[in-house]
Amino acid sequence: MLRYLGKRFLLILPTIFVPLIMVFLLLRLSPGDPAGMMLGDQATADQIAALREQLGLDRPLHVQFLIWLKGIVTLDLGQSIFFREPVMEIIPRYAGVTILLTLVALTLAVLIGVAMGVISALNRNNPIDRGVVTTAVLGISVPEFWFALLLIFLFSVTLRWFPVSGYTPPSAGLIAWGTTIFLPALALGVRQSALMTRMMRSSMLDVLDEPYITTARAQGLPERTVLGRYAMRTASIPVVTVAGLSAGYMLGGVVAIEIIFSLPGLGRLLVEAVARRDYPVVEGGVLTIALVLAVLNLLIDVLYAILDPRIRYK
Repeated sequence: MLRYLGKRFLLILPTIFVPLIMVFLLLRLSPGDPAGMMLGDQATADQIAALREQLGLDRPLHVQFLIWLKGIVTLDLGQSIFFREPVMEIIPRYAGVTILLTLVALTLAVLIGVAMGVISALNRNNPIDRGVVTTAVLGISVPEFWFALLLIFLFSVTLRWFPVSGYTPPSAGLIAWGTTIFLPALALGVRQSALMTRMMRSSMLDVLDEPYITTARAQGLPERTVLGRYAMRTASIPVVTVAGLSAGYMLGGVVAIEIIFSLPGLGRLLVEAVARRDYPVVEGGVLTIALVLAVLNLLIDVLYAILDPRIRYK
């Protein structure tokens, strides 16, 4: 296992640096000048040139790349062009909101998907099963932003159970934080919960037909033990794969949810940074997302071996 983990850590490096290099090139080759945007339309050519020199944007592209690469290795991501603060101080303030939102959304998606999938599989081909499958299909078809607006209208505007927008940090109290994070997390996780429902149902049906399940029942083991210890443990492996893919999907689609609910998250920060041509912030945000995805994928691979003893990594 340790040897496998070492190899995976080496594979993480290209997973992180390839998107970073693409972002570096796309930002600098795309139209737009950060210096001109900062100084405004009234700035003279000399003022813009002086600011470009101050920011290091007048240097050749390969020199900028080497300076950027050195900063990545030394964990010095530079200073934000617009915030005038170190990127290492800006990113954690926004990334914490996005990571918490994604984790809560992923937890809701797994809990709902596994529960509904098991209920559907245990009630094969009856009205409960058909109702769950129909709901799952509808859930996959609904875009997150549309479901988010529906949740706001129902629970915030009509019932007034949750605030319409805004964010309260966990330090202000779990209840206050929960009321501001629940609706965004539910809106972000609803499609993935529907996907996990279908995956769990299909996997559970396959496992229930396995000979070892029939043998366990023939030995007189309680149905709860057969389902919990044997069936669900094996059936959960495909769901773990989907959960890993869902985490990446959520991190990529969190921008719309953060904008709708006015959350100060990393996705919203990146959209604004791209519009401002704030290169260091964009690169730091992409690096953070790449690291989170790499760690999640590594944890999922380790979880495979925990769920199924037959899986051994060499």
